[in-house]
Amino acid sequence: MGFLIKEKPFSKKWIINYFLIVVGSFILAAGFVLFITPYKIVPGGVYGISIVLHYLFNTPVGMVALAFDIPLTIIGIKVLGPRFGIKTVVGFVLTAVFTDLLTYLHGYEPLIQGDTLLSSVFGGVFIGLGVGLIFKSKATSGGTDIIAMIIAKYTKLPVGQLMILVDSTIVLFGLIVFQDWKIPFYSLIVIFITGKVIDLILEGINYDKVLFIISDKTEEIREKIITDLGRGGTLIDAKGMFQKKDKTIIFTVVNRREVAILQEFIHSVDNKAFVTVINANEILGEGFKSLNEKVKQ
Repeated sequence: MGFLIKEKPFSKKWIINYFLIVVGSFILAAGFVLFITPYKIVPGGVYGISIVLHYLFNTPVGMVALAFDIPLTIIGIKVLGPRFGIKTVVGFVLTAVFTDLLTYLHGYEPLIQGDTLLSSVFGGVFIGLGVGLIFKSKATSGGTDIIAMIIAKYTKLPVGQLMILVDSTIVLFGLIVFQDWKIPFYSLIVIFITGKVIDLILEGINYDKVLFIISDKTEEIREKIITDLGRGGTLIDAKGMFQKKDKTIIFTVVNRREVAILQEFIHSVDNKAFVTVINANEILGEGFKSLNEKVKQ
C-alpha cells in the first residue's frame, strides 16, 4: 500500500518541507512551553497526557510525549501500514527536543502572567500554526491520532469523531487529576482555536464567494458576469420543485467586492431572482490558484 509520497533528497521541495517541519515543531513547542503547560491546560493528544504526568511526577513534558509517540507510531505502521514516514518521526522528535530545550532556557513561568484565558488563546494560535506547518510538509501529527485510526479500522467509526473522543478522554483525565473545572473549558478553547488556525494555514485566507443564481434573466446576468466582471461560470439545467418548470442555475465564483456589484445588477434586472452566496474555503482552477500550484506547495 503506497501511502507515502517519496521526495528526492535535497531537492527544492524536500528542503522546503523539512524547513516547514523544523519551524512548525519549534512554534508548536513554544506554544506548550510559553502558554499551555504553565497553566496546566490539557489540550488533548500526547502532550496533554505529558502535561498531566509532569505535574504528577515532575517528568519532562517533551521526553514523555516522545515516549508515547515512538511506540504509537510503530504500532500504527504494523496495524495501518506505512502511513507514517520519516517526516512524521522528525516532526515529533524535534517537537519533543524543542519543548524540553525551551523549558530549560525559559523555565516554567508563563509568558502571559495571571491570564489563563489569554494564554489559552495564544497557546491555541501557536499550536495551530505549528501543526499547520507540519501538515503542509505532508507529515502527520502522529500521537493519539494513530489511536483513533486504529480504532476506526476495527469499528468502522469515523476517524474525526474518534479523535474528538480520544482528546476528550485526555481532557477528562486532566480534570480528574487537577480537580479544577476551569481546566476543561480552557482546554476546549485551545482545541477549538488550534483547529481553526490549522484550517487557515492549510487553506489560506480566502475572500472568494460561490454564487448560485436562479433567475428568468439568465442571459443578462451571464453577460454581466463574463463581460463586466471578467469571470466565468457554469450553467446548470434544473427543474423547479413546485411547478416543475425548467430552470437554469448560474454557478460562479467572485470576490467580496464583485458580490455587491453582481447583487445590485441582479436586483435591477430581476428583483425576484433567487441568489445563494456561500463562503469559499478554497478555489482551485482557471482564474484562481491552480491545482498544480497547490500540489507543488
